[in-house]
Amino acid sequence: MKCEPATCHRWYSCFLFCLCNFNLRSMKWQQLYSAQRSGAEHKKGNTPQQVRTSYVRDYDRIIFSSAFRRLQNKTQVFPLPGAVFVHNRLTHSLEVSSVGRSLGKAAGDAIADKYAAEGEAFRDFYRYELPSVIAAACLAHDIGNPPFGHSGEDAIRIFFNELQGDAKKRFDNELTPLQQKDLLFFEGNANAFRTLTHHFNEDRQGGFQLTYATLAGIVKYPCDSLSGFNKASLATRKSGFFSTELDTYRRIAEELGMPQTDAAKNIFARHPFVFLVEAADDICYRIIDFEDAFRLGIISIDKIAELFLAFFDSESGYDAREKVEQIFKGIKDDNKKIQFLRARIINLLVQNLCDLFMAHEEALLAGTLGKSLIDLLPATQLEIITAIDKYSVANIYNHRSVVEVELAGYNIIGYLLKEFVYAVMQPGSAKARKLRNLIPAQFEISDKPGALFGNLQSITDFIAGMTDLYAVDMYQKMTGTKFV
Repeated sequence: MKCEPATCHRWYSCFLFCLCNFNLRSMKWQQLYSAQRSGAEHKKGNTPQQVRTSYVRDYDRIIFSSAFRRLQNKTQVFPLPGAVFVHNRLTHSLEVSSVGRSLGKAAGDAIADKYAAEGEAFRDFYRYELPSVIAAACLAHDIGNPPFGHSGEDAIRIFFNELQGDAKKRFDNELTPLQQKDLLFFEGNANAFRTLTHHFNEDRQGGFQLTYATLAGIVKYPCDSLSGFNKASLATRKSGFFSTELDTYRRIAEELGMPQTDAAKNIFARHPFVFLVEAADDICYRIIDFEDAFRLGIISIDKIAELFLAFFDSESGYDAREKVEQIFKGIKDDNKKIQFLRARIINLLVQNLCDLFMAHEEALLAGTLGKSLIDLLPATQLEIITAIDKYSVANIYNHRSVVEVELAGYNIIGYLLKEFVYAVMQPGSAKARKLRNLIPAQFEISDKPGALFGNLQSITDFIAGMTDLYAVDMYQKMTGTKFV
């Protein structure tokens, strides 16, 4: 259609036609990966090292980082530590990464086989590198979560939503609507992207300087906070980056050919790799939370058998219900029984979800797939997933020990935010000066005009990065309940 703006109607029709075709253009497997690193855009090309490729180095940079190491003392669901060892954010992330690697291998092999004529570099990436990309993204998917589980996110949101007096006035007057929503709707997913890409108070740009392929695989909700938190779309259910990282995400989207789905808003098509990372997490937390609940005496082995064995009702051969149940009953130790079921279910779901990934290839590349892979499972398996979710909400996530940790998180994080935000709002007081001495140098605090949002974000960075024990220790010392 040729655009000739002789009349307003024809010009406007042409504009809409071009706009829609831009937004609906499909992504391409050939463009969806890149070894370009955030913060190192001046450097081009893959690493010349043969032993550790760019994507393997992503995995190594994450696993050796202090931000990842701190996950060992961040709550997954149940209180830490205890007499019974349960999962923390670190062990959960390692297990998700393991499952993600398998999903990446299965999907990568399928893509390489289907597009065998695309050339050696293309085939090598999908057959050998995609598993590392998905594993690295899975490893980092929770790296931005604050202490005390999801209640930590809620505590940060509640604090900023309940600001009063002069603090509230300054918040409303000095921050843009987008900056306000970044804090009012603080999101761990967006904070993960910030943790990995922001340089904080250092000269080296790009944070961890991960490849664009790995970073794109982490962002489940490719939109800013003003466009996010809209349940109408899978991509906008939450937010995937703060306003400070918008330009970084734009560069990644442009390089990888991820279209902006709304020209008036910062909403982008989901990268296909995200669906594999999300699937790995969806598999793990449903299975692993039950394993922890059993060890803590919250759920019986009979209930686990009732729910988990149902996965094999419609299977045959190796995964036939009769064969799986026979092996299950022959195992003497209950913990090992659960481990056996966990392994068999993960293996089954990895195969099924990879098949679904390829079956919905067209929608994935068009950016129109509106469901997660696990929600695309056959009705029989989806019913089991729904039953597990309902039981988890009623008996695990609302268990007394879990609620107690959440309440502690509200109080501790709320108190720390109140004190440190006071320190940047009232910089001239003696108490504020002492409080600011407790903030590590990597979190920049400035007294320059217009620095309020940056200061509030630095305080949030500081507190969100704390471990559970560090937050408790600081809270106790600042309230005078602990002196050494």
